[in-house]
Amino acid sequence: MNTISFPAIFVSHGSPMQALNGGTTAAAWRTLAAELPRPRAVLVISAHWETATPRVGGASAPATIHDFGGFPEPLFRIQYPAPGAPWLAERVRDLLTDAGFESEVDGGYGLDHGAWVPLREMYPAADVPVAQLSIQPTLGPAHHLALGSALAPLRAEGVLVVASGSLTHNLRDWRPDANDAAVPAYVSRFQEWMHDALTRRDVAALVEYRRRAPDAARAHPSDEHLLPVFVAMGAGGPSPVVRRRHDAIVEGALAMDLYTFD
Repeated sequence: MNTISFPAIFVSHGSPMQALNGGTTAAAWRTLAAELPRPRAVLVISAHWETATPRVGGASAPATIHDFGGFPEPLFRIQYPAPGAPWLAERVRDLLTDAGFESEVDGGYGLDHGAWVPLREMYPAADVPVAQLSIQPTLGPAHHLALGSALAPLRAEGVLVVASGSLTHNLRDWRPDANDAAVPAYVSRFQEWMHDALTRRDVAALVEYRRRAPDAARAHPSDEHLLPVFVAMGAGGPSPVVRRRHDAIVEGALAMDLYTFD
């Protein structure tokens, strides 16, 4: 058994264009991966797999899912042929069952862009086994915090838990060519409120972020891209040290913050 305890990670994966124009965010992902020991496997919790109850991908060779449209053709040629981790899928299901969650293994789901966009930067050889876990967008932050807590033992078993969403995600304000444009003020306000609440581990405020955070409804018209941060926080343990490893705002209004919970 691997005795190294990995941090849980939250990555803001951005738009699919991040795969072609990674910039400083991709560099931060690579730096973090280089600082960590090689994991036995990676479990990705992606905002782009939404189910009513938790499902974990158990494919032995998960397909690269191009779950988007209207983007440049080179994006659709990208493949990330990482091996699957059926054993990890079974372990995740057991942990969730023990914690009182109804869950199941899905042998047909591959890796969506919430998984492969960051992973191809972190592990470009695609040689680390990967399983993916879904989110439940109607069940809210507290559910996902508890989901993450159930996964915490994986960190001492050689598994890197990567929760992939976006610190802000209002596609009405998304401007693919706006990197040099003025950032809407609400993006920075929400970004800094989250940073303060996360580093203070103010769980009560975070769970009620839609009521307490400034401009929450504009930063996240719907919950799904912020829910992974709650999984990462829960997986970090009862009192994790929270570190922001990268912050940037790209494409007009996408905050690309990277956090570790350890």
